Amino acid sequence: METIKFKTTIKCSGCIATVTPGLNETVGANNWQVDLQSPDKVLTVNTNGTNKEKDVIKKLEEAGYKAEKI
Repeated sequence: METIKFKTTIKCSGCIATVTPGLNETVGANNWQVDLQSPDKVLTVNTNGTNKEKDVIKKLEEAGYKAEKI
């Protein structure tokens, strides 16, 4: 399992609700979380080894948020 971290523009639980369907579809429920306490609002994604980085960024952009791998 690979863990990828992204700096995001997600700011609150409402934002998380907005991105949940796309992230669940891309990496599966319970395979991601956002640290709202972090100044960078870090999204941590656990993947099954396939390269999902571009897919995650695309889903966040479709929902109106930005992300960059850290």
